Amino acid sequence: MRTYRELFRTPEFRPLFLTSTFQVAGQTVSGLALGTLLYTATGSPLLSSLAMFGPSLAQLIGATTLLSAADRLPPRTALAGLLLAFSLGTAAQTLPGLPVAGSFALLLILGILASLGGGVRYGLLSEILPRDGYLLGRSVLNMSSGIMQIGGFALGGLLVTLLSARGTLLVGAALYLAGAVAARLGFGRRPARAAGRPSPAETWRTNSRLWSSPARRAVYLGLWVPNGLVVGCESLFVPYAPREAGLLFACGAVGMLAGDTVVGRCLPRSWRTALAVPMLALLASPYLLFVLHPAVPFAAGLVMPASFGFGASLLLQERLMERTPEELSGHALGLHSSGMLAMQGVGAALAGAVAERTSPATAMALVAALSLTVTLSLASALRSRSEQQAGTPRKA
Repeated sequence: MRTYRELFRTPEFRPLFLTSTFQVAGQTVSGLALGTLLYTATGSPLLSSLAMFGPSLAQLIGATTLLSAADRLPPRTALAGLLLAFSLGTAAQTLPGLPVAGSFALLLILGILASLGGGVRYGLLSEILPRDGYLLGRSVLNMSSGIMQIGGFALGGLLVTLLSARGTLLVGAALYLAGAVAARLGFGRRPARAAGRPSPAETWRTNSRLWSSPARRAVYLGLWVPNGLVVGCESLFVPYAPREAGLLFACGAVGMLAGDTVVGRCLPRSWRTALAVPMLALLASPYLLFVLHPAVPFAAGLVMPASFGFGASLLLQERLMERTPEELSGHALGLHSSGMLAMQGVGAALAGAVAERTSPATAMALVAALSLTVTLSLASALRSRSEQQAGTPRKA
């Protein structure tokens, strides 16, 4: 599968595309609104960054208890139910007098439930598309995510001004609800990919099986840690430039969109293993210059090329799927998604804590240096694994 036309002619890809689009739009609009709401109320960079990215930390709980359900629940029911829960939880954030602790309790619950989302969605993608179409399909979903983030952050910034942060949260809840309707009406009945009852014990067993392979372990670390630390840099956009944060987020989304487009459509297979590490390095390097406290236009010019490096995730996901049995594809991709999002929460917490003691700009530079250090430490393992196992069949 090589063309977008072939991709969108594939049955059920279009409703999956639509469902994913509504989810990202709702997450983007409501995340910016909640971050702004809590920063206005508390003046704390740490709480602001945790409001936007901290729920990802809760995915650690879900990834160790609920993730076996990703392959053991009917996809249509799981996706529609999760999006409905996100809609109700986001609407509840607008309740008058809701304390900060109550707001974070809601985020914790939704974060735990969200741990299933990536596994169900991307496991369904691997089921809908043939093996050679996964990279193109995932790149299109990532491109949609980038476009929705560009529009969502721009729209979110406008709506916060026009409607207030609470009004913008209601818009985010409506977008989630639209995604739930699209999932319920767009997908046919599909059985679960794996037999058995989901349980924490089964989740632990499968996680251990996936983690036991050195090749998969190196790929998982490459997917989780550099990415998560750079998202920690992004989590400080609101305290760095409160009035222009939407612009910085939008520029990041443009760069991510460009990276996903180039990786998904333009890179020949022979280049893919060689470019993963350089793209991870590109992801962090421009943020080192934030130590100079650049003005917002220059900061935007740094954020855009840095976000191009997020395309490394596609390259590493393709490598992960080559090394994972088909019956574990949903769980493996869910573990990737949950681990990545959890590390983004860790990155946001770390960056926010450093910013409390220094400044947002200094914290961004320091966290970026840590991300680059991790990438360089993984470079040898990623290269050696790709060379040693290129062309070998997938093993458990």
